[in-house]
Amino acid sequence: GTGAAMTHYAWIGLGNMGGPMAANLVKAGHQVSGVDLNESACAVAKDAGVRIADSVADAVKDADAVFTMLPKGDHVRSVFDGPDGIWAHARQDALLCDSSTVDVETSRWCHEQSAVRGFVFADTPVSGGISGAAEATLCFMIGGEPSAVERASVLVEPMSGSVIAAGGPTSGIAAKICNNMMLFIHLMANAEGSQLAEQLGLDPQVFWEIVSVSSGRSWSQQTWYPVPDIIPTAAANQNFTATFSAELAVKDVGLALAAGEQTGVHLPAARMVFEQLQELMAQGLGDRDCSLVAKLATPDGQLRGFDPDAA
Repeated sequence: GTGAAMTHYAWIGLGNMGGPMAANLVKAGHQVSGVDLNESACAVAKDAGVRIADSVADAVKDADAVFTMLPKGDHVRSVFDGPDGIWAHARQDALLCDSSTVDVETSRWCHEQSAVRGFVFADTPVSGGISGAAEATLCFMIGGEPSAVERASVLVEPMSGSVIAAGGPTSGIAAKICNNMMLFIHLMANAEGSQLAEQLGLDPQVFWEIVSVSSGRSWSQQTWYPVPDIIPTAAANQNFTATFSAELAVKDVGLALAAGEQTGVHLPAARMVFEQLQELMAQGLGDRDCSLVAKLATPDGQLRGFDPDAA
């Protein structure tokens, strides 16, 4: 898409998600000043036409919009705050947006502390993964005051396949956390269902086709099914090389559990998923795909499609 007229974006965090997102802004004719601690990430972004700034202060000083795309809430807090941070150096009229997946408290802090300092902030988390970032098909869930949501919706347009106004401040991140928790609970259904079907002697392709037109169907079953040679998008075909690592999944489910603690909502299924993913990490498999939890369902701990000694 084209989005607004040429806009100057500051982009903090040029990793697996942020790098391709910034590149798509450049492709759409915008100016992007980016910053990242990782030199190779900076080199890739530079090749895509991003101006590499030498600090957060340098990246944000002339920007119309500032986006953060960082691994954790702590990282987001540290780039907003402090003498070298966003608040100290951004233009007062720049819209500040965080696309990272953080805890609700960090997002609330960004909203409140931005407002105290006279800035407008929107939470703008995304769904769609690395492929969605590369192909500019991400779904953005946007939370904030109505005018901020409206401005952010235009700014994210060149990176998105869909943009949904989620509601007031933190509603974008809240939606993302709830959605991802549901995804990982569905993942467990596929892990256990696929392995029970196998032990009961069902043909795996036939069973998958039955579920696809029955009530066990889910996005995870359609996209991440943990059995090789059934669907092309499954990590099971690639020895469970991560499309979404167990480590990242633990982080997301942990955010949901933290939100459950704060709200008093009971999340027994999410807690179980959390423990299963932690078990994979304890086995040294945290960098493998989260769908490898299917291994924990099998009678002998072996899983068809997974050779721990192969690459």
